[in-house]
Amino acid sequence: MSKNLSVVLVHGAFVDGSGWQAVYTLLSAEGYEVLVVQNPAITLEGDVAATERAIAEARHPVVLVGHSYGGAVVTEAGDNPKVKAIAYIAAFVPDAGESVAALNEAPAEAGEAKAPVLPPENGYLVVDPAHFAEAFAADVDPDITRFLAAAQVPWWLGAATAPVTRVGWKVRPTFYLLASADRMVPPSAQRHMAERAGARLSEIDSSHAAMLSHPDEVAAFISAAAQTVA
Repeated sequence: MSKNLSVVLVHGAFVDGSGWQAVYTLLSAEGYEVLVVQNPAITLEGDVAATERAIAEARHPVVLVGHSYGGAVVTEAGDNPKVKAIAYIAAFVPDAGESVAALNEAPAEAGEAKAPVLPPENGYLVVDPAHFAEAFAADVDPDITRFLAAAQVPWWLGAATAPVTRVGWKVRPTFYLLASADRMVPPSAQRHMAERAGARLSEIDSSHAAMLSHPDEVAAFISAAAQTVA
């Protein structure tokens, strides 16, 4: 049955929108119109613009979903009047004046890990390919993670350091899915950001790439968020 809501999926750094494929299929089967953003990953402004275009194309009011760095994008785009809710998945949730890079400076707690990002080369960042699988997607098929490591989308340093100016979570219902086995964004940092934003918090025993390793649960999380604002 067709829903009267659209879902806009926004990926994070180092990957592209194809990681949403399984979630896209599940939500589409439920009757949602689903749009997938492809971030240029060069400037935060450009990624927000790409997301705003998807919001404009949506036929219905929007549930805006961001993963990882995509959390900064949906925070900025989330005050669009067409957006009815924002859902974060293992994502950064900046406040006004904060960047992903600034949030990432917070130390991890004992037993946690932070992203093994290599020093910038010509202004671009990538995850160390030798450690990509264990950091990004330890619970995903190794054949897939080897490809993801080789096919990384370099992330321009300017996008990482750009501060957010608009804060959608202050004006929209907000939901957060915390990945408790994340080795890119420490779970303690995820919890702090989610609680600061007043998000309705859920948890999953997952790596950072929850949409790849647990698509059924991620789709259910997004659908539940949609149902609260339907």
